[in-house]
Amino acid sequence: MRTRVLLTSALVTVVCVGATWLTLQPLLARAERGAQWREPARLVLGLDLALGALVVFGVLQVSFGRAARRLERAAAPLVGDAQVSDLAQLERALRRLSTELGDERGVSQRRFDELKTSHDALSRLQAELVAADRLATVGKLAAGVAHEVGNPLSGILGYLSVLRMRLGDNAEVMDLVARIEREVQRIDGIVRSLLELGRPSRGKAQPLDVRPLVDSCVQLLAAGREFQNVRVTVEGPPALWLRAEAGPLSQVLVNLLINGAQAMGGAGELTVRLEPGRRVVVDDRGPGLSAEGKARLFTPFFTTRPAGQGTGLGLAVSRHLLAQFEGALEAGDAPGGGARFIVTLPTP
Repeated sequence: MRTRVLLTSALVTVVCVGATWLTLQPLLARAERGAQWREPARLVLGLDLALGALVVFGVLQVSFGRAARRLERAAAPLVGDAQVSDLAQLERALRRLSTELGDERGVSQRRFDELKTSHDALSRLQAELVAADRLATVGKLAAGVAHEVGNPLSGILGYLSVLRMRLGDNAEVMDLVARIEREVQRIDGIVRSLLELGRPSRGKAQPLDVRPLVDSCVQLLAAGREFQNVRVTVEGPPALWLRAEAGPLSQVLVNLLINGAQAMGGAGELTVRLEPGRRVVVDDRGPGLSAEGKARLFTPFFTTRPAGQGTGLGLAVSRHLLAQFEGALEAGDAPGGGARFIVTLPTP
């Protein structure tokens, strides 16, 4: 703004001087010819100079004075009579405010992340509650059906035993009897699984060393036909104390190991890892879990095996048994491929 004022003042001065010069030229020429023109020339020169000074003063007032007053009025409410030191304090205050706003933004982001985590946990809990309610309803219904079906099955198995003794050497009929007996035993296994869905806890959970229990389950299954080409590796500490019931936990571990062996087609490697804390992890090297499998894996009667080769109750029953003593069962993908099942148990 000062540059503009200076340029304007210089321009006005040049104009005034030029006008004075142009005005004085005729007078000076006449003054050379006669003395009577000297005084008028001096008078006109003085008037021109005075007029130029007034014009310059007016231009300065209009261009600089008004702007300066407006700036003063605008700055007065903000800094009042502040000097340079006050402006420095204001700058420091603005910097502190910027820092505090950044910190507040970080706190807000952390709270948002915590809220999102809580929301995800609540969604999972809601899904688990719905599944538990559905499972309880199925369990109550299944318990009644199982009792009604169990007694006739026992009678059929008894009659088959009598028939086998009377047939003697009739190989063809004996083969049919054996097939009937296998199917009846399969039905009996389904009935027993249904009973587990509605059965309450069979005892009281207590501190239990899980490692010997895992080793005994592995040894029990090693002699089975499904584990002839399956190598089971147990990893982890020599002792892991958790709160559980030995019977139901053994049933869950056996079920997970059998499922893993079947998923690998009876050949491969199973890993049981005891993690210090609360978890027992079972990994197989099978094809893994599909998206549908992950969503419905613990739903009663859901199975990925061919028809007639699975009931779809093993995992649902296993989760139900663990829930009796505040345990949990989850499924996912193993890092090296295959499926992973995680048993979580409470600490003693």
